Amino acid sequence: MNYSRITFFILGVFFLAMSGFMIFVGIMADSVPPSGSYMVLAMAVMSFCLSYLYPQFKQKDERMKLIRQKGMFASFFAMMVYLIIFNVGLQFDYFKLTANEVIHLLSTLIICTVFISFVVYSKIY
Repeated sequence: MNYSRITFFILGVFFLAMSGFMIFVGIMADSVPPSGSYMVLAMAVMSFCLSYLYPQFKQKDERMKLIRQKGMFASFFAMMVYLIIFNVGLQFDYFKLTANEVIHLLSTLIICTVFISFVVYSKIY
């Protein structure tokens, strides 16, 4: 039995429920959901991706090294795009965000991009 894979899946469900609850409460209070809820959502995405990738990551072969390398390479370019969008958006007042919200959103985008790119590249290779 593969308990680590099940553990990641259970953590993903827990984080998804927690972020869903925080987003629901924010909407019901007629306000923007707290920015910390996005980080919890990113942890759910990370847990689900690790649940899927665990059997492949367990074997440390050339294929997994290639998937990690390609995933990090793609994530770097996505991170540059995110930074440009946030920089331009904040500079020209397209959106008003506090520093805390920007950090949470960037962290969420980076975490999701890295792990989803791992899943995509594991399907390709």
